[in-house]
Amino acid sequence: MNRKAGRILAAPAVLSGLYLLALMPRITGRPDPAPFRTRLFAHRGLHDNLKGVPENSMAAFKKAVEAGYGIELDVQLTKDRVPVIFHDFSLERACNAPGLVKDYTFAELQKFRLFGSGERIPSLKDFLKMVDGRVPLIVEYKSEDTDMSVCRRIAPMLKAYKGIYCIESFNPLVLYWYRKNHPEVMRGQLSDGFIHDKKYQTLLKLPTVFPLQFLLANFLSKPDFIAYNCIYEGNLSRRICRDLFKTKSAAWTIRSREELDRAAPYFDVFIFDSFLPDLKQMK
Repeated sequence: MNRKAGRILAAPAVLSGLYLLALMPRITGRPDPAPFRTRLFAHRGLHDNLKGVPENSMAAFKKAVEAGYGIELDVQLTKDRVPVIFHDFSLERACNAPGLVKDYTFAELQKFRLFGSGERIPSLKDFLKMVDGRVPLIVEYKSEDTDMSVCRRIAPMLKAYKGIYCIESFNPLVLYWYRKNHPEVMRGQLSDGFIHDKKYQTLLKLPTVFPLQFLLANFLSKPDFIAYNCIYEGNLSRRICRDLFKTKSAAWTIRSREELDRAAPYFDVFIFDSFLPDLKQMK
């Protein structure tokens, strides 16, 4: 009886230990956190989709650089393996066109305009040349599967870039690839309150959704920071990573000064759009 009671009492401790091991980020050998010395990052550039300065456009990126904000951007590959900056996999929302980015060559994509503006989908090469190290970058890899060719194609371009950057992705396999191939690069795990949000209904059938929401793939990817939807700042795993393991934390997406004030105690850097935060207050 005593032995059985002991096993019952030990079970919660064992489960807690396994939980902490699963979500443990990188602890030793962390890279230089230089990208996070800037605390404000313009989400897809300093954009306004209704006023001719669309998200992830060269116009939006130039405005962010001129204002002194860091930049968060999204990268993926075209049909002919050219790295381009574009958030959605589908062209429908931003370009009112059929198909996916990967269905078109870079030249074919240049026929489309972003949100009815004069702006085209930029290449990563042109973007890096324009920024030229003037502000730090958070580069989000868009990846939905196990094909890591996006990493193999883009990583050399970023390695040759002279400016400060870090990478992030919702896909922990991207971070694992960086862990094995470029451990010197600061890497971040993106996550969200998937099970609480109707926009993820198609994902909820996947067995990976719950582990991703609670960062249980960290044992594989060993992130240096966690980028989490700011409205779910109370997620237990996110808080443990920051408070216990002292992992940097990025909030996305902050859309007002009020949201910034609420998030300030719980995050280290802030990815924002729809308003202009005060750079001086966040030094």
